[in-house]
Amino acid sequence: MSPPIEAGFWGLVAGSALLLGAGVAYFISIPPRLVAAVMAMGSGVLISAVAFELMDEAFAMGGFPATAAGFLTGAAIFTGVNIAITKAGGGHRKRSGHHPTERQQHSSEGSGLAIAAGALLDGIPESVVIGASLLGGVGVSAATVAAVFLSNLPEGLSSAAGMRKAGRGAGYIFGVWGVIALASGVAAYAGATLLVGADPLIIAAVTAVAAGAILAMLVDTMIPEAFAVTREYAGLITVAGFLAAFALSKLGG
Repeated sequence: MSPPIEAGFWGLVAGSALLLGAGVAYFISIPPRLVAAVMAMGSGVLISAVAFELMDEAFAMGGFPATAAGFLTGAAIFTGVNIAITKAGGGHRKRSGHHPTERQQHSSEGSGLAIAAGALLDGIPESVVIGASLLGGVGVSAATVAAVFLSNLPEGLSSAAGMRKAGRGAGYIFGVWGVIALASGVAAYAGATLLVGADPLIIAAVTAVAAGAILAMLVDTMIPEAFAVTREYAGLITVAGFLAAFALSKLGG
């Protein structure tokens, strides 16, 4: 299997968590604490991936200036676009919908498309990184795939539940998440195709941009919800996720 095809496959696998979460939420009532616990675990996994996979790789390829510039740029881009999406009704795309204000926002006009746009905003940098991780010739980063999968699962759970409460049908819900899952595969394919033979400084900058966007997403969306619901257990669950990804990264290779 060629690296771009393999990248697309793993991007699709990670994106399929959106469909899985949507399917579970559509047919089963999931306790908000369980959704939040998955979110806390995914946060820890992603923090580990950012620190020990993405930033280390970017620094090794491009040094500190390119890494720092990309990291801050990624965070700034995510923050700006996320503000626009939040104003359009997609601010609670990773929320469990258990608060009245969240249910109202899930049900507001245009929130479905805003939620979908937010999912793309979250998923594209992650998927590009999956593709770029194959450029070194050592195979896909299992820790990164696991991290993206775990971050997508609660998004599919919470957003699909909110869309159903807003009266959206199964065709709409699964259509939206199916398209985004496919987009994740395409983004991973692009990451492994467009960056082939690129200057290490460019690859480093792209990787750092994705890392900055992911970390900003965690602080803006996943960690607040995990703490709001799991409270005193959020830190412990996040640490467990971090340690699991750290072990996968350092001991699995």
